[in-house]
Amino acid sequence: MSFLSTPRMAIRTPHRVVELGGRTRLMGILNMTLDSFSDGGRFVTGPAGGIELDAAVAAARRMAEDGAEFIDIGGESTRPGSREASPDEQCRRVIPVIEAIRAAGIDAAISIDTRSAGVADAALAAGADIVNDISALRHDPRMAEVCARRGAAVILMHMQGTPETMQVNPTYSDVVAEVADFLRERVDAASAAGIGRDRLLIDPGIGFGKTHEHNLALLRHIDALHALQSPVIVGPSRKAFLGAIVGETDPARRDLATAATVALCAAAGVQIVRVHNAAMMKQVTSVCTAVLGEGNLP
Repeated sequence: MSFLSTPRMAIRTPHRVVELGGRTRLMGILNMTLDSFSDGGRFVTGPAGGIELDAAVAAARRMAEDGAEFIDIGGESTRPGSREASPDEQCRRVIPVIEAIRAAGIDAAISIDTRSAGVADAALAAGADIVNDISALRHDPRMAEVCARRGAAVILMHMQGTPETMQVNPTYSDVVAEVADFLRERVDAASAAGIGRDRLLIDPGIGFGKTHEHNLALLRHIDALHALQSPVIVGPSRKAFLGAIVGETDPARRDLATAATVALCAAAGVQIVRVHNAAMMKQVTSVCTAVLGEGNLP
């Protein structure tokens, strides 16, 4: 891997133009779920799944203050083996949070993590900027139309299989080439559906239908994705392959391992990293920016 300057690009959303480049940005994770692998149940509690709205908004504010320029909100766990949550359940969990974040004046761009067109539509109406679709617009046939009509930015992620099946013997001949080819095809498909190229981001899907070796290969060659000429977002935070490397079974204790991958991503010119611990990762990206000589420290 060679050290690369982070390519400069602009992403258009319904509410703002987000300038990228010069340094790696942070996307903070706000899971409104009961069973996400690292922080499930933190803001949705009890048998009925009650929403801890004030706590969720406070967490979003802390992320923004700690340096997260994006906040990714999801109401459905997509950890290996998880089952799909209904659109109504997702909306019950996430729409009040998006509305409350906007009412609180928190200025971070909001990403809605969903495969459902109905959830995406409601979230965008409530103030979200980006749709983070782990199926890359393949799960819900209405998703591309909703994103195009709303003017949303869209994250297209690679995943082999579904969350329920993705870790059942994932197989590739050349994982880097196959992931790149898939993302190229999905960018073309999204563009053909009326979503502008300046609204598209790509994600190799670390941990989604990959073995530990596949994840390492993708990180080792993550700079290859810049050839697709869309901003690259990577989400390695606290994932199982890091636990396997450092011998840590508790996801919450994998932040130092995450920091190493964030530094590697920054050195490879990745525009955005999706993380749980924004404060720690802001230190990492700030040091990387200083060392790499970008001159864009805030």
